[in-house]
Amino acid sequence: MTVSPSPPAGASRKVHVKTYGCQMNVYDSGRMIDALAPAGFGGAETAEEADLVILNTCHIREKAAEKIYSELGRLNVLQRERAAEGRRLMIVVAGCVAQAEGMELARRASNVDVVVGPQSYHRLPDLIARAAASPPGRPARLVDTDFPVESKFDLLPEEATPRGPAAFLSVQEGCDKFCSFCVVPYTRGAEYSRPAADVLAEARRLAAGGTVELTLLGQNVNAFHGDGPDGRSWSLGRLIRALAEIDGVQRLRYTTSHPLELDDELIAAHRDVPALMPFLHLPVQSGSDTILAAMNRRHTAAHYRDIVARLRRAVPDLALSSDFIVGFPGETEADFAATLDLVRQVGFAQAYSFKFSPRPGTPAAEMTDITVPEPVKAERLARLQALVGEQQAGFNRATIGRTMPVLLERPGRRPGQLAGRSPYMQAVHVEAPLTLQGRIAAVTIESAATLSVTGRLSEAPSRAA
Repeated sequence: MTVSPSPPAGASRKVHVKTYGCQMNVYDSGRMIDALAPAGFGGAETAEEADLVILNTCHIREKAAEKIYSELGRLNVLQRERAAEGRRLMIVVAGCVAQAEGMELARRASNVDVVVGPQSYHRLPDLIARAAASPPGRPARLVDTDFPVESKFDLLPEEATPRGPAAFLSVQEGCDKFCSFCVVPYTRGAEYSRPAADVLAEARRLAAGGTVELTLLGQNVNAFHGDGPDGRSWSLGRLIRALAEIDGVQRLRYTTSHPLELDDELIAAHRDVPALMPFLHLPVQSGSDTILAAMNRRHTAAHYRDIVARLRRAVPDLALSSDFIVGFPGETEADFAATLDLVRQVGFAQAYSFKFSPRPGTPAAEMTDITVPEPVKAERLARLQALVGEQQAGFNRATIGRTMPVLLERPGRRPGQLAGRSPYMQAVHVEAPLTLQGRIAAVTIESAATLSVTGRLSEAPSRAA
């Protein structure tokens, strides 16, 4: 995914941002663009057009660092071509790979000018200026992977360009849970919640720019406990109620949640706030209490089922999504069967599932004596994905004939078609004029596949979007 906003007035240089991984990285890429706009950088669609390339990296998936080194090799060719023309291409590696492997990355990748971690993006303009002062052909290899005392949110400028009809809004960063498989506490740091007033101000600016749907982001977003303008600590449920009152904000979502932090106030917000969409991504990872304990998830399968039951009492049509790790060290066939049982009992509208792969520096990476063989992982993953696929297809089929409000975000796959998302986070395709792009329209669902649904525009009134 790339981020390439319109150049600011007077922009003389261009930046191309390539984003890997999660929604938080998408948000961060936009904020890096905002930080560089006052320095005269506008957007470039490709690296070939750019004076500066930023790789905003993710460390969650397997071989993430190797992919970055491969991309840096490709960019090195472009750098040499640029140098032969007497021009310069600067390269920044940002994000979680940068945070986890900062000094090693700078040592191995001699063509990198700046390595910067997620908490230091407000320093990016200064780092770029310092790197630009190095002699041509000799990248500066500056590394800033500190966890500064000051919050980057306090020092980043306001958004430089509109974000579109649907936008991400970071409200919380970091994680204190220390799941044994996860690098996030080491790459994003301790949990931090933005002051509620700052979140509300950013939301108002986004709404004024045409955004109608906000997705609140955090590594543990429902652990949000920001200082409120009333002098009290606000929960995520309280923040959602305030956001829903902003003129122009018609839809709210949030991700990613932890079962331990899903409190009564948040469940009540799902019940009471029409703008809060009836969809929730709530990772469980496994249905086995033995594996959950080894993962240090600090909840049981029964606890997860109880939360789901409470949510569905509040919102009977709630659609659920989740994350699953298959083949965690020590997982037996009985443990995996417990995961399948949980999936059958809960029912998911969609889910993300992966084979376990160790992350260096995490406790799970040291569990080498109880490794699950790769063929077993692959076979279990196939069974899980087949079951989830059946549930997702069934959920989509159940919406055929329903008329629902769909935010039409972008052109579809075919001419004359627009694509968007239903309240339940389904991908929706509909024949519609471009004049409806960016608007919420009533769509009657006519057909369904596993990954998407197709509908027609309807004159029927839609419920609150």
